[in-house]
Amino acid sequence: MTKPVHVLGAGAHPWGKWPNRSQLQLAIDALAMAIDDAGLSWPEIQGLVAASSRFEGGMGWGLHANEVVQAVAEQGIPCVNVGGACAAGAIAFQTAYSMIASGQCDVVAVLGAERMPKGFIPRPPGSQDDITDSDYLRWVAMGATNPAYWAIEANRRKHDFGTTDATLAQASVLMRRNAAGNRLARFRNPTTIDEVLASPMVSDPLHLLEICPVSDGAAALILGSEQYVQRSGKRPVHVAGCAIATGQFGDPGRRIPTISSTVRDDVSHTSEVTTAVQRALAMAGMGPNDIDILEMADNTAWHLLAWPELFGFYEAGQGDWMLNNGKLDIGGDLAVNPSGGFLSFGEATTAQAVLQVCELTWQLRGEAQGHQVPDARVGMSAVLGLGANGGSVILKT
Repeated sequence: MTKPVHVLGAGAHPWGKWPNRSQLQLAIDALAMAIDDAGLSWPEIQGLVAASSRFEGGMGWGLHANEVVQAVAEQGIPCVNVGGACAAGAIAFQTAYSMIASGQCDVVAVLGAERMPKGFIPRPPGSQDDITDSDYLRWVAMGATNPAYWAIEANRRKHDFGTTDATLAQASVLMRRNAAGNRLARFRNPTTIDEVLASPMVSDPLHLLEICPVSDGAAALILGSEQYVQRSGKRPVHVAGCAIATGQFGDPGRRIPTISSTVRDDVSHTSEVTTAVQRALAMAGMGPNDIDILEMADNTAWHLLAWPELFGFYEAGQGDWMLNNGKLDIGGDLAVNPSGGFLSFGEATTAQAVLQVCELTWQLRGEAQGHQVPDARVGMSAVLGLGANGGSVILKT
């Protein structure tokens, strides 16, 4: 029988570009905030799971947890380093959850930190020009950056459901409005539909302000068993469900970095994420109607319209109406990305999914000053990572 697991503490460094701060320092700062938030000290941490950096690597190109421990607290604890690109934070969370639920540990830290290169996300440093590597192949065969894939999906939505350019822009407007009250967000100035549509076209129909930029950032969580819940003095937050998954053959999504695929009618679009969401909901004994907040990966405005439909919150094509009628606002039927999302933070790949759970924790505690969802009791995250990785976490008070 598994032991209950709780979020004891959360901490995050503000997102932005920090050329004078190393990735290690960003990580240490976020972790120190999470430990302090939990009312604990370093000697009480029994394990550390890190979402290994994709671009700056850490010690040995991926031993991020070991690098942090050697810098601040060598005390013999197990260090686990996980990959999964943008979903690595969710995989790290799942791993830490399992360490506590199994009874191996009582307090485990989860960490993600990244300093991103400028511009479009490139191939990882040191990658070989190997014709069997699909990431190499997409660059030499198509020259397709990530926004090109997302633009294909946005155009398909326009064809299938009549989604307008104004509605796509409205999704970005909502994210900036939410971020205006979030001190951690990088882009906090409100915008308008006209301003979004006047921003440079990146990949038709997606404009610059409809695509997440890249940022530097770090986030950390402290998970613990029942005996540690009261230490922080905070409102208890329970892990109701968490799951990770990979994609299914036949997925109709344009999956980065592949250049072709076989489509089957019985397979969900973005199956790695929808499967993780379904498993997390089943573990929690909940359905979409039980969720008050959805913190999801919004790499583009298209994601904000499509993903809640894929997860079963409402029917396919209804996302446009929900957005345009305020149903996805803070205080609406389903608060989507009250944090401001990737569109307002920018993507710090391995830290992003950890930040999502931090945000849910603060929301459920009533601590999300400036962007608090009223009476929130249940929150869910959803994230997608390169290599058909998906993850979802459900928290409840």
